Amino acid sequence: MKKEIHPQWYPEAKVYCNSEVVMTVGASVPELHVEVWSGTHPFYTGQQRIVDSEGQVERFVKRLERREGLSPTSRRSKAERRRERQTIVELVDEESTPSGGARSE
Repeated sequence: MKKEIHPQWYPEAKVYCNSEVVMTVGASVPELHVEVWSGTHPFYTGQQRIVDSEGQVERFVKRLERREGLSPTSRRSKAERRRERQTIVELVDEESTPSGGARSE
């Protein structure tokens, strides 16, 4: 085995979460700084903590509120408009294709 190619091993590396030492582990660095560990993770604590990056949760909640604000009649009319547009597209397609499929030259 080659010498001096492996990193130094720290058997008592300290793990920090929110500036507190939460445990010691073996690692190739003397200190590890983490945002979430098993003592603060929602799966283990049973508490829900949403990490919101760039307001994604707020945008989702606003979209959900707008969607729930739609009445069933407006949803129905939206579906009807979609069907009408589809019918118009189909009619246009039928008119633009030659009938019978035979060419006359």
